[in-house]
Amino acid sequence: MRKHRIAVTGAALLLAASGTEGAAADPPAVAPVPSLSSMLDAAGISITGYLDTAYEYQSGAGAFSSGTPDRVFDSRANSFTLHQAAVTIARQPKQGWGAVLNLTAGQDAEVIKSYPVTGGANFDVTQAYVQYATGPLTMMLGKFVTLAGAEVIAPTGDTNFSRSILFGYAIPFTHTGLRASYAVNDQWSLVLGVNNGWDQVSDANKQKTVEYGVTYTPLKTVSLVVDGYMGREPLGIVNNAPTAAQGQRMLVDVVATWNATDKLTWILNYDNGSQKDDTAGAAIRTYKWDGLAAYADYQFTQQWSLSLRGEYFDDRNGYRTGVIDPVSGAGQKWKEATVTVGYSPTQHVELRAEGRYDTSNVHGAFVKSLDASGSPATYGSSIDSLAVEALYKF
Repeated sequence: MRKHRIAVTGAALLLAASGTEGAAADPPAVAPVPSLSSMLDAAGISITGYLDTAYEYQSGAGAFSSGTPDRVFDSRANSFTLHQAAVTIARQPKQGWGAVLNLTAGQDAEVIKSYPVTGGANFDVTQAYVQYATGPLTMMLGKFVTLAGAEVIAPTGDTNFSRSILFGYAIPFTHTGLRASYAVNDQWSLVLGVNNGWDQVSDANKQKTVEYGVTYTPLKTVSLVVDGYMGREPLGIVNNAPTAAQGQRMLVDVVATWNATDKLTWILNYDNGSQKDDTAGAAIRTYKWDGLAAYADYQFTQQWSLSLRGEYFDDRNGYRTGVIDPVSGAGQKWKEATVTVGYSPTQHVELRAEGRYDTSNVHGAFVKSLDASGSPATYGSSIDSLAVEALYKF
């Protein structure tokens, strides 16, 4: 019996040793490494962006007779242009704290820069704000894009290549301040805020501007947005310094949208603005401007689209464009019509081809050509342009 027990015990030890030896030969299991996208998703962080490049031809020199550019972004007469390379990093939970950082580089950054202009000319911190959401209330503190307008800075939110007259000459681009939005119900939402003014990171005159907005959505296919700005502003900022002349500036902006079908969308945008000059003995006490833009966007297929835009802008006193009729002494009435064809070979790429025609009631409003020294040589009352745009989205 004793010998038998010893034999059994020895066999068991031999089997155990061989099993251990076999296990040691197998490599240990390696935990999978999470991808960057999965880690960002888990943290609720999104990173999006785009690259916007184009070639544009214009029959004019890119400026009005006053020296003001005759386009907000595409004022180069014959040029390949990197308009925008932008990235947005955001964490915006439905409840609690979040933040948004939107950086823009390229030619357009020079235009949208806020006062005071500092740093590189081709770079802009377009948005940078902290937000807090609780139920239907969301509050934002920092720098953010304006409430006004049917078009936006980012080309991914527009259907035309060139920006509208109203986008460039009737409304601001960004604001720095505090904004609160409240969703009353599925149909009504409200916005109220206070900021430094039009396109000002630092307040140019220490006076604040109030913003408001009301959105009414009676149907899923119809929406009406009314917003506005009221505040004391300098008449202008020259050489990165505000003018001494100041006064109350007001803007009312209305955008109506109707998604008539799954393919067809109609949009109307109306703006009415004014700027007072409180300087004693000022020749013009109140400068006024107003304009209307109409859009028809049609999505033929997932790849092909067509966008039509027509506009009328009345710069009554020449305050926004600087163009004055030498006969009547009034500002110009500026019109434009645009046709844009879009093609998206993939979900990340969109190509656009556009033709546009601009005309003014003021003879010689547009600079048509320059002389050898770069000074205006000839003038005209109309210009036309062609452009091809390549837009990559990620």
